[in-house]
Amino acid sequence: MREITYHKVTGENSLFLTQWDEQGRLISLQNSLDEEGMNWVKGEQTWGTVQCEPELTVEVERRFTERGTLAECYTFRNETAFDVCTVGTQLGIYVQFPDFYTDASVCMTQCCNTHLWCGGSSSYVCALRMGGGRINLGLVLTKGSLKGYSVQRNLAQESNDRGAFLLHPENLHIRPGECVQVEWELFWFEDREDFRRKVLNYPGFLWIEAEHFLLFDGETVRFRAYAGGKEGKGAADTCRECPVIYRNGKEVPFSWKNGVAEVEDRPEECGEFRYEIEWMGKRSRAVFLIQPKIRELAERRCRFIAQKQQCMDEKSCLNGAYLIYDNEENCQYYSHTFHDHNGGRERVGMGVLLAKYLQEKPDEKLEESLDAYVRFVRRELLQEETGEVFNDVQRNQEWKRLYNYPWVCVLFLEMFRLKGERWYLQAAYRVMEAYYRDGGSRFYAICVPMYESVTLLRENGMEEEAERLLALYRKHGDRIAELGKNYPAHEVKYEQSIVSPAAIYLCELFHLTGEEKYGRAAREQLAVLELFQGLQPDYHMYEVAIRHWDGYWFGKRACYGDAFPHYWSGLTGIAFREAEGIPNCEAYVSRAEDALRGTLSMFFADGSASCACVYPMTVNGRPGGYYDPWANDQDWGLYFYLKYACGETVRGRSDEG
Repeated sequence: MREITYHKVTGENSLFLTQWDEQGRLISLQNSLDEEGMNWVKGEQTWGTVQCEPELTVEVERRFTERGTLAECYTFRNETAFDVCTVGTQLGIYVQFPDFYTDASVCMTQCCNTHLWCGGSSSYVCALRMGGGRINLGLVLTKGSLKGYSVQRNLAQESNDRGAFLLHPENLHIRPGECVQVEWELFWFEDREDFRRKVLNYPGFLWIEAEHFLLFDGETVRFRAYAGGKEGKGAADTCRECPVIYRNGKEVPFSWKNGVAEVEDRPEECGEFRYEIEWMGKRSRAVFLIQPKIRELAERRCRFIAQKQQCMDEKSCLNGAYLIYDNEENCQYYSHTFHDHNGGRERVGMGVLLAKYLQEKPDEKLEESLDAYVRFVRRELLQEETGEVFNDVQRNQEWKRLYNYPWVCVLFLEMFRLKGERWYLQAAYRVMEAYYRDGGSRFYAICVPMYESVTLLRENGMEEEAERLLALYRKHGDRIAELGKNYPAHEVKYEQSIVSPAAIYLCELFHLTGEEKYGRAAREQLAVLELFQGLQPDYHMYEVAIRHWDGYWFGKRACYGDAFPHYWSGLTGIAFREAEGIPNCEAYVSRAEDALRGTLSMFFADGSASCACVYPMTVNGRPGGYYDPWANDQDWGLYFYLKYACGETVRGRSDEG
C-alpha cells in the first residue's frame, strides 16, 4: 500500500455516537438510546484499518445517509504505470466487534455474537448483543463483492477472544489510473426479522432461505432468493431483469415471480454444491452439502471407528480404547500430556455412538468392538464402587474434570438400552451421584441426562434412586434458574456450551415436573442461546453456533479460529427440540432439525471424520478453510442426530429422520 487517507465523516445522525482517532479511524460507536453504553467497535484492532500488500493508494470516506445509516467507502486506486492484481488475502479491511468472552455480566451488555457472511455482492454482518435486546448493529455491502474473511486474535487470551475480522474483497484487477470501491452501510436493528427487512431495502441484495442447507441423498435442494429493492418492495418494482442461477458453474432452471427466485434441484450425487446467482450486474451465492442417507453415514462411521480407531494391543493399558485417528498419517494417536488427546474425556462419544447405532441395527462385529471398549472404560476410567470417573487411563486423575461424568453416564444408559443388563443402569446412577457429590450442582456440565435417567430408573423399578436423582437435578436446576444470565466461568469464560446445558436441563425439568418456574427459566436461557446461531446461507454456518477455539485444543493443526461447524453446536438442536411443549417456545422447535443437521459435514462418505472445520481464510496469518485431519471427539454430533432427529427421542416422540 502506498498511502491511506481517512476523510472526516459528513452529515449528522443523532443515533450514532462516534469517536475517531488522529488518523480518522473509528474507535467508538454507540447508540444514543442504549442505556448500557455499549461500544460496538471495541477491541485490539482499529475499525477501518486496511491491510493492502499491492502498491495501491487508499481513500476512506464516511457519511451519514438519509436512510439513517453510516456509510463507509474504501477506494483502491492504482497510481502506478502497471496493472495491479490482488489474490487471496492480499487485501483486507478490519471490522472490529466486541466478540470476546469475559465475566458474564460484561458479556451480556457489552459484547456481541458476530455473524459474518461474505457471500459475494450480498454480504453482511449481523451483530447481536450477547444478552439480547433491541439495539443491535448490522452491516450490509452496497458496492463491490466480498470473498471471505480472516481473523486476527490475541492468542494470550486463548479461547476467550474471537479476534478482529478482516473482510477480503474479491480478487481485483485494476489498470493504471483506475480505481475500485468497496462500500457498506452500518445500521441499527431490533431482531433477526428486522435485520432481514432492512437488508432487503437495498437494490441488488439477495436474501436466500432454504428448506435445508445440509441434505441427505435423495432430498431435493429447495431455496428462495428474495431480491431487494427500495423500501423492501422487491425487485419486481425496481427492475425487470431476470437473474441467472448456476450450480457448480452449470445453469439451472428456476421460477421467478414478484422478485423471488424459487429453485428446486436434485443433484445426482452427494457432495458440496455452490449456487451462484447473477442479478443486476451482481453475483451472490449459497452453499449446500448433500450427505449419504443418515443411517448409511452412521454405519460407515461406526465401522471406521471399530476397524481403525480402536487400540487392539493386549500389552497396553489402551487395549480396547477408541483413540484419535490421523487421516493424513493413517494411524491412531494418543497423548497423556495433552488431555484433549488422551484415552478418555470427549472420546467416550465414539462408544456412545456405537451403542446408539446398534440398538437399531445389530451387528456382531461392531458389538464385539463396543464390548471391548466398555471393558476398557470399566477397567481404566471408572471406579465402579463409587462412580468416580477418571480423566485418563490407569485411573489417572491429575485433572479432576466434572465434564467426564455425564458422558460415561450416557454411555451406560445407551448400553442399558442395547443390552438390557441392569448393571448399566445401576452404574449410570452411581456415576451421577458421584458427579453431584463432587460439586456438580455448581457446574454446567454437558449431556447430564436428567429426563432419560429418571425415566429409565422409574420404568425399571428403581423408584428410590429416581427420586434421589430428581432431587439432585432440582437443586441443580434451581441454581441455574436463580443465576439466570449470570453464567459461571468454565473452561471458557462464557460460551454456547455453557448456555445450552442450562437451557436443556431447565426444559427437561419442566417435562419431569410440569412446574412453570422451570419453563419460565428455560425461556430465558433459550433467548440467549439462539443468539449464537448462524443465519448465513451456507451449510457450514446455517443454524450452527459460534465456536472459535475447539480446533486448537482438539485438532492436529492446533489452530484457533471460527469452527464452523463444531459438534457441540448440536447441543442447541437438543435444547430447541426439548423446548417442545413449553409455552411460547414453538419457534425454537421448528429450528431444531437444522441445528442438529449442522454438525454432520464433519463426517465423510468413507467413514472418516474431522474434529473441527476451521472456517476463516486465515487465522493470524495461518491458512484456514479446512477440516482438521484428526478424527477426535466429533462423534457426539452424529449421536445427537440419531437420537434427537431420528426415531424415538427420550420423551417418546417418533419422527422420521
